[in-house]
Amino acid sequence: VQLVESGGGLVQAGDSLRLSCAASGRTFSSAAMGWFRQAPGEEREFVAAINWSGGTTDYADSVKGRFAVSRDNAKNTVYLQMNSLKPEDTAVYYCAVGSARFRGVLVAAAYAYDYWGQGTQVTVSS
Repeated sequence: VQLVESGGGLVQAGDSLRLSCAASGRTFSSAAMGWFRQAPGEEREFVAAINWSGGTTDYADSVKGRFAVSRDNAKNTVYLQMNSLKPEDTAVYYCAVGSARFRGVLVAAAYAYDYWGQGTQVTVSS
């Protein structure tokens, strides 16, 4: 499985961005997908996750109400719509494929994801 994120950039506080993660491989449509982020000097942290059908989602408290995760299995793509961006959202954002070991459960931790993209930089200026 290969994952390629896109859509990052430099924006001002209050702006919006939509990240995309294009996946290759047949496992995409049956796997949960997650978004994580890592700021300089910080550990990678959970942002959002979505189950295989798109019917169940989970969010970190810090982004709840501002970010929305969605997926299009026909396009093998997962999205992260980010609204009302804040300077503290500045980080490299990664998408990841959920491990089959946790099928049916959304896990807000990196150990539950097997494949990762290279990341896309999001910078929010104040």
